[in-house]
Amino acid sequence: MIPVRVWAPRARRVDLIVEGTARAMSPEPGDWYAAQLPAGTRYAFSLDGGPARPDPRSAYQPEGVHGPSEVVDTSAFAWTDRNYQGVEALGAVMYELHVGTFTPQGTLRSAIERLDYLKDLGVTMVELMPLAAFPGRAGWGYDGVALWSVHEAYGGPRALQEFVDAAHARGLGVCLDVVHNHLGPSGNYLGEFGPYFTDRHHTPWGAAVNLDGDGSHEVRRFIIDSCLRWFSDFHVDALRLDAVHALIDESHPHLLAQLSDEVAALRDRLARPLSLIAESDLNDVSMVTPTARGGLGMDAQWDDDVHHALHAWLTGERHGYYGDFGDSETLAKAFTEVFVHNGTYSSFREKIWGRPVPAEVDRRRFVTFTENHDQVGNRGMGDRPSERHPLGLVAGGAALVLLSPFTPMIFQGQEFAASTPFPFFTDHDDDELAEAVRRGRREEFARHGWAELYGADASVPDPQSPSTFERAHLRWEELDQDPHRTMLAWFRRLIQVRARLEEMPRPHTAFDYGRDWCALRRADVVVAVNRAEEPVHIHVGGGDLDAAMGEHQPCLKDGVLQLPGRSSALVLGVPTSAH
Repeated sequence: MIPVRVWAPRARRVDLIVEGTARAMSPEPGDWYAAQLPAGTRYAFSLDGGPARPDPRSAYQPEGVHGPSEVVDTSAFAWTDRNYQGVEALGAVMYELHVGTFTPQGTLRSAIERLDYLKDLGVTMVELMPLAAFPGRAGWGYDGVALWSVHEAYGGPRALQEFVDAAHARGLGVCLDVVHNHLGPSGNYLGEFGPYFTDRHHTPWGAAVNLDGDGSHEVRRFIIDSCLRWFSDFHVDALRLDAVHALIDESHPHLLAQLSDEVAALRDRLARPLSLIAESDLNDVSMVTPTARGGLGMDAQWDDDVHHALHAWLTGERHGYYGDFGDSETLAKAFTEVFVHNGTYSSFREKIWGRPVPAEVDRRRFVTFTENHDQVGNRGMGDRPSERHPLGLVAGGAALVLLSPFTPMIFQGQEFAASTPFPFFTDHDDDELAEAVRRGRREEFARHGWAELYGADASVPDPQSPSTFERAHLRWEELDQDPHRTMLAWFRRLIQVRARLEEMPRPHTAFDYGRDWCALRRADVVVAVNRAEEPVHIHVGGGDLDAAMGEHQPCLKDGVLQLPGRSSALVLGVPTSAH
């Protein structure tokens, strides 16, 4: 028998519903109610005789987010990863994937079949976009409502255990993207059970999660216990915490600091690395400062400023939040100072933003990328840079990220210049909600100036159309075709070089640039990129031209690299005196 418990301070009575029959649950101190059920039983709760509701801590919603929950015995899985030593998130080569579009079948079990490919590529940690159950079958997962569950269409909780176990067998870590700052609008019944939300604070999604008001102790436990469970019951190695700037908490300790300390204690008990990676818009180094020094204790955080600086420099795009980026000096600042807005004016936010990052802070604490689900999927068409720009420049941007001192991340298919876009898609069965989503995407398309980029006749893809979801599926047959095969070889080489750099104790890093070129130097490695149409000459001080990407081949002679227009090059064996 498996214990089933629910916190329901707003109810005078809670009934357990099994096969249409209701029976009273046993009250416990602190407004909890308890019962026991065999594994596999489907059940729901009724509050004061009201309609059946799924368990807020449900592990599995086999009939969708509005249906009954199913009892899952997570301890029954036969793990084979006893000899797995774990993977640190800092310095890992991360690979973000969306389970529903990564393979034709769109399941965790089918994704296992691609783990050997990721291992061969050089990936060391796989990051799964959110798996918590959400309405319908197709979606990004950021509108999840059963935050302890694994989406049925992906295979449910057992499939996640199988995926993690298979990844560990190959020495790959697994990072799970989790969303605690809001719940989706359809299937969100938490407010009926207790004070999970508060009007004291507001977020872009409405009322904030209640982290510091009456009843917040159990709300905080709802979040923290779910995180600890992913680590202990599902053996994940890291959690990526979505938009933590929307976790508004004026109490002490802050939720993130409390979570950090409790994960650290679990890390000691399990004797393997466990990491917390925050998505934060604050540009504040306190996010990755240890709690013992007054920080929030995250191990790492996403760094959008590096993406914006690099994307704007490579593509020439200046609309929306790219307005403060695009020149070589700003690019150099991003690579050397981590944040571009580090106490400077942000025109997009219309205020002074961010704080400086001290030089002694490990740059591996900042996860960087040229593509991710947001920066591709939230474009008007969900198009990738390789669809619109020369591959020599796209490859150069990837090289700068992969060989930087930061922790790099690749987005699914980027490594072979996938032709498939990654547009925003949903599968709501509520017609009113579906139309609201369509309208919201159209308004965002206009607000961010995408029509100026794509043309006045362009229209945002319908998120509710099955074809929008289908277009996002990777085409694995492209691996054997050019130019996809050439790009894949480039990524493999870059990751091999990065692995050698990671073996060095903090290799020296420098960033040189001109108006239309830049050169990142780390130890004896140089990555050079020329965004202009005309060739440039860059002094690299010797070495050997190892690889290049572009329409024309570069020339290295007497320590000077002649780099053709719109291309990139990798030079190895550069003498340290050249720094």
